[in-house]
Amino acid sequence: MARKQYPLRIDPAIWEAVQRWADDEMRSANGQVEWILRDALKRAGRLPKKEDAPKNDKS
Repeated sequence: MARKQYPLRIDPAIWEAVQRWADDEMRSANGQVEWILRDALKRAGRLPKKEDAPKNDKS
């Protein structure tokens, strides 16, 4: 699957919190952002069918 690159403007404090969370989960910050988005989409019932199983799910 090809990855879409997207520049993200984010509050530095939020980015630091994401980075700490990623470190705790042994993920990259980029991987953590993708996991957060995938989890939010799943909870909202908006995850595309081919994406039902989150990658690197540590729950």
